[in-house]
Amino acid sequence: MNAGVAVAALAVVSVATAVIGFYGLRISRTTGDFYVASRTVRPWWNASAIGGEYLSAASFLGVAGLILLSGTDALWFPVGYTAGYLMLLLFVAAPLRRSGAYTIPDFTEARLDSRAVRKVTSLVVVLVGWLYIVPQLHGAALTIRITTGLPSWVGSVAVVIVVCLTVVAGGMRSITFVQAFQYWLKLTALAVPILFIVFMLAGNGTPALSAPAVNPTGLAPAGAYQKVSLLVALLFGTLGLPHVLVRFYTNPDGQSARRTTLIVLGLLSVFYLFPTAYGLVARVFAPGLARANQADAMVLLLPGELVGGAAGDFLSALVVAGAFAAFLSTTSGLVVSLAGVISQDVLGGEVGGFRLAAVISAVVPLGFAFMTDSLALAGSVGLVFAFTASTVCPVLLLGIWWRGLTDAGAIAGMVTGGILCGGAMIAGALVGASNLAPWLAQPAAWTVPAAFAVMVAVSRATARRVPQTMARVMTRLHTPERPLATER
Repeated sequence: MNAGVAVAALAVVSVATAVIGFYGLRISRTTGDFYVASRTVRPWWNASAIGGEYLSAASFLGVAGLILLSGTDALWFPVGYTAGYLMLLLFVAAPLRRSGAYTIPDFTEARLDSRAVRKVTSLVVVLVGWLYIVPQLHGAALTIRITTGLPSWVGSVAVVIVVCLTVVAGGMRSITFVQAFQYWLKLTALAVPILFIVFMLAGNGTPALSAPAVNPTGLAPAGAYQKVSLLVALLFGTLGLPHVLVRFYTNPDGQSARRTTLIVLGLLSVFYLFPTAYGLVARVFAPGLARANQADAMVLLLPGELVGGAAGDFLSALVVAGAFAAFLSTTSGLVVSLAGVISQDVLGGEVGGFRLAAVISAVVPLGFAFMTDSLALAGSVGLVFAFTASTVCPVLLLGIWWRGLTDAGAIAGMVTGGILCGGAMIAGALVGASNLAPWLAQPAAWTVPAAFAVMVAVSRATARRVPQTMARVMTRLHTPERPLATER
């Protein structure tokens, strides 16, 4: 595509993001504004913002690339991402909002009356956030290199600079406006080009999406264990994502948190139609992109490959703008959630500490991104989901729904899940192709049950440590509020 057009698209998105972020500065004055937007975000705004931050590099680029490579095996990714939100709706959204906490460590400390649990939870949340930011920076590096020819590091650095400016300016209040805008930009940026391509192919007499399936790479289909393990990672991992969970603290009450989650399910369902369509169209009409090891960049390259000319450049620029919005919005959400944790636990919890923590939260993963190579984007994010499902998710679900959870059980379960899942990922990278490879590359099917089992067993063995405040906290979590008059 035309490099000048791509640079212009990136500049427009970056400037628009900064302008909207600075607008939030005008109404972000209190600590509550910076952490949870003073708990005044209404469902449609919040749902759009959640869609903006949740639909990351893996969703915008990686899912379509995996469908190009693996066909129907990759459909588990959009199914799992969306179904995870159904579990949020059923089990987490309203109780978490009623907890009154600012962050996940706030919740675990209040529920278990333990500073030790808070410290362990904080470490896990920060690690999860940094692991999740790295693929976003890899995606930005890939986009810059493919579309403009500039060095890869320019993309990663640009994302960190823009995110730091917007988060430091107005915190959660600013990011809510930014991410809501970016969801609709991402949806438009995917929908317009693929619809144009499909109508063009149909108008040329080519049966869009109806040609026989091809296997451009010859990859073997995923086995049953891999599919089940991936689904476990995506379903349970969604329940523990810090940048998603912190959004429910911004709703006015539990009822609006549920309504927000229901709207998000609709927004995600609509969005994932389009990466799926990209993957199917490319699998039939542009399989060369897979053979050239450009699967992750396929969404960026497909308009130029199938349309070409000025129209192809315009459509490509739109996709590039949407991709960069994906990196910015997800990274922004992660930085806000991490800044809240680091600020409260290390820097005193005031606005100045939040701003410093935001810079730290963005710069540290930038260093990791420089030191590592980009993996398949959806695959690398899937591993983060597996780690989250094995650590944060068990303590959150059991903390909300089981009265017998103790601080010792929570710590033991999180440590066990983290060691098992992290060790499996490292071992999988070392052993390469072997009979153990599938079990190590997708460990959630056994690490998640192990974390739950250890958490329950240790809690039962330390039943005397159930906090005296348990009954009061559980009542607060599960007692519905009266609906606000404005929401009737």
